[in-house]
Amino acid sequence: MSSPSRRNVLLSGTAILAAAYLPALAQAPADTEWRHYAADAANTRYAPLDQIDGSNFNTLQVAWRFKTDNLGPRPEYQYEGTPLVIRGRMYVTAGTRRAVVCLDASTGEIRWMHSEDEGTRGRNAPRQYSGHGVSYWSDGKDERILYVTPGYRLIALDAATGLKIKGFGEDGVVDLKKDNDQVTDLEKDSIGLHATPLVAKDTVIVGAAFLGGSVPAKKGGTKGYVRGFDARTGKRKWIFHTIPRKGEVGYDTWAPGAAELAGNNGMWAQASADETLNLAYLPIEMPTGDAVGVTRGGDNLFSETIVAVDIDSGKRKWHYQLVRHGLWDRDIPCAPILCDMPHGGKIIKALAQPSKQNWLYVLNRETGEPVWPIPNVAVPKGSVPGEWYAPTQPMPTRPAAYGVQHVGPDTILDFTPELHARGLALIKRYKTGGPFEPPSLSTPEGTWGTLLAPGFQGGTNWPGGCYDPETHRVFVFTQNVAEVVGVVKGDPRYTENEYVRGVAGVTSRPAAAMGDASAGPGTNSAQGVTANDGFRSGQNTIDGLPILKPPYGTITAINLARGEHEWQVAHGDTPDAIKNHPALKGLKIPRTGRVGLLGPMVTKTLVICGEAGMNTTPSGARGAMLRAYDKATGEEKGAVYLQAPQTGSPMSYMLGGRQYIVLAIGGGGHVGELVAFRLPRA
Repeated sequence: MSSPSRRNVLLSGTAILAAAYLPALAQAPADTEWRHYAADAANTRYAPLDQIDGSNFNTLQVAWRFKTDNLGPRPEYQYEGTPLVIRGRMYVTAGTRRAVVCLDASTGEIRWMHSEDEGTRGRNAPRQYSGHGVSYWSDGKDERILYVTPGYRLIALDAATGLKIKGFGEDGVVDLKKDNDQVTDLEKDSIGLHATPLVAKDTVIVGAAFLGGSVPAKKGGTKGYVRGFDARTGKRKWIFHTIPRKGEVGYDTWAPGAAELAGNNGMWAQASADETLNLAYLPIEMPTGDAVGVTRGGDNLFSETIVAVDIDSGKRKWHYQLVRHGLWDRDIPCAPILCDMPHGGKIIKALAQPSKQNWLYVLNRETGEPVWPIPNVAVPKGSVPGEWYAPTQPMPTRPAAYGVQHVGPDTILDFTPELHARGLALIKRYKTGGPFEPPSLSTPEGTWGTLLAPGFQGGTNWPGGCYDPETHRVFVFTQNVAEVVGVVKGDPRYTENEYVRGVAGVTSRPAAAMGDASAGPGTNSAQGVTANDGFRSGQNTIDGLPILKPPYGTITAINLARGEHEWQVAHGDTPDAIKNHPALKGLKIPRTGRVGLLGPMVTKTLVICGEAGMNTTPSGARGAMLRAYDKATGEEKGAVYLQAPQTGSPMSYMLGGRQYIVLAIGGGGHVGELVAFRLPRA
């Protein structure tokens, strides 16, 4: 294979401090930084700043924009990066080739850019585009930016120049498809990563991501092991087998031969670390396939498990499995939030894990023991031939679930009696139940599958939550979405699996696309997967109205000192399709919030989060709003216009006496860009 072509553009060889850009202010606040993807290795997404507060949020102005149009061969619209800011310089990935750019954090001016053309390898990557960003390492003298390319290569760059570090790996590159305790094809094998590496002390921890596992073409596949690399040399320090090998802890939780056959089970989410305890916390996904586990009987450690490992050696210290033998795609989607919280008259070192299933799992991060009881509760057994079903699942008692966890008469739409009756008729066609109601066989004559809430996307997904260390509150966004999850016979023309996820007999006629039971069953696609756009979207509807009643998207404040919800708000204005729906004409409908994948941030006074999806804003323009809430009460304090929805989580820093809020936006025909806000000068 020919070497990938490399491009590096150096626009400035030295870092310029903020004082060079802005006049000195009398007693100006000190500059602050944002050194990790979520502010710190604890994943708090907390900025201890209050220059921007509830009294002035509405006056925010755009300070600068950074457009990504030309960073790659085609535009990117789902731009999910969160930038870092170190000593007045901003670092982020951007564009369809995942270029790394260094910007002046006060003006958005580009200082340098690094890009790699990985050819066939990059085009075959399962996780393409710009990803979630970069990581930073320094020993006090040497400063490095580290990131993973779409083609699954770990690259170290000089933070001042953007040039590759010669002494790191081979010419600044570690090929992550090598030295992985398995054989992988360097160009064709479907393994990659869109999350940033975790830098903890002198170790760079890298996970793995794959194509979606709902309808796999083959049994098994590449395994998603997690590795630690030396930040100076790039040498592999350790590997953690997320699917245990014979003789390792957890191997006996797989049926005979199942661990060898299984694939995926990687860490595609961000990770977190406590350097004082010398522990990294790895959020692991599930194995192939998402709704069918016929070939992998048993509880399946370390799937859907938080694993605490030694930062230096990778040795497992403890683990806690959130879901046994997962059939619901409940991958742990985001980094655990590390926090020191009051409990039982003392401060304990805790870990709070948001989840797709709308529970916040709170554990002692030193031991892995639950802070509040998480009993094993009996769950239903399904009827898929050959499937293995876990008899119990752990269910937290506190805090309470922060979103919808079932589909039933009390959760379906009730705008009018007629719509509610139609919803009741629809859900009778499906199996319904709680968060662990298993996927069911889908047949035109019988039930059409299981109607599940939350859907496979959650709940909470990769953006995760944030934590306020002053009040010990976690703030988390969730979307309340129902989804059909059925199991059908696999078509041997497309898969070697006997059963796959699918919905039998779903027609593509408009009525069925709306999820209307009156349409009845129709013909299925050749692959045994749903041909119905309404089902594929994960948002079942009646005449375009979501089957679940609002709110559709919420932000919840959870007080960890008490294990209780303090407030919850519908986040996002009511969608135009709801406001203008003819069946709702004349009805007064409170703000519903909107579905999406969103992450908030928290400051000294505010919780800040943009909206998902394009909508008509209060000014009449199409776009979205960046909203701010009082972190103590949930009262909305202000909102400013965004030309496109939030696609990457917001961050904030102080530079040259002025506070900035920066986030990635995109979609609705708007190419991804970074937008920076600040207050006007007095």
